[in-house]
Amino acid sequence: MAHDIDSLDSIGVVGAGTMGSGIAQVAAVAGYDVIMRDIEQEYVDNGFETIEGSLNRLVERDSLSADEADAAQDRITGTTELADLADADLVVEAAVENLDIKQDIFVDLDEIVKEDAVLATNTSTLSITTIASATDRQDSVVGIHFMNPVPIMEGVEIVVGERTDDEVVQLAHDFSEDLGKKTWESDDKPGFVTNRILMPWINEGVRAFDEGVATKADIDRGMKLGTNVPMGPLELADHIGLDICLHASETLHEELGDRYKPAYLLKRKVEAGDLGKKTGRGFYEYE
Repeated sequence: MAHDIDSLDSIGVVGAGTMGSGIAQVAAVAGYDVIMRDIEQEYVDNGFETIEGSLNRLVERDSLSADEADAAQDRITGTTELADLADADLVVEAAVENLDIKQDIFVDLDEIVKEDAVLATNTSTLSITTIASATDRQDSVVGIHFMNPVPIMEGVEIVVGERTDDEVVQLAHDFSEDLGKKTWESDDKPGFVTNRILMPWINEGVRAFDEGVATKADIDRGMKLGTNVPMGPLELADHIGLDICLHASETLHEELGDRYKPAYLLKRKVEAGDLGKKTGRGFYEYE
């Protein structure tokens, strides 16, 4: 089978968390049959709840009709069995950002899915080549890095591993565009385009606040008004999750050296359990 957009009918998604459920949703809205898998039924159920809430908000905003939302939900099947992804034409892995876990998943997927299926990872910082090395189909492994929240953000980063086939790269672009997204491409270097540039920016914002350059509100206000970004660094860090920012910064620090060293206050916040919007408190407090 040629690796082209016409060959895609069934999409597998590994992970039903924030990213996985979002990817499943946008694929289903675009008309694909989706199988969403997580390790516990509770996580799968939570994924469906997230999807339902997100679709309802889109209907309220008139971005989607009620019938379209219902049809999208009907196209998604939940499972706790990786084997249920056997017939998927493309599988997008959106599990926790841990190399060992991702490689284990790819070892299993390589055995389960059909020979001509494409395996994609949603990793934001880890090497596509290293993840692909766990398989016997390195040429069919590609990075498709969605942005959070997936149903709202229009950008998708396509990451090319050392052995990723050109047809597979093109398929990743075409699939993302079929979901209504716009793409850019990155070589498989630490942090790719987005996090390589974003994490030092966030960390410098945290350091400026920690060192008393300005209040957190003025740091964010200054960056928004002075550089026309929609969110300042501290607000954006809360939105992403301080634990995720810390993990990405630590990965980049390990690979690229001291210019990526996480800010001390970022570590302290994470150790205190103040992770941003998802815990109700980060640099700011939330309802």
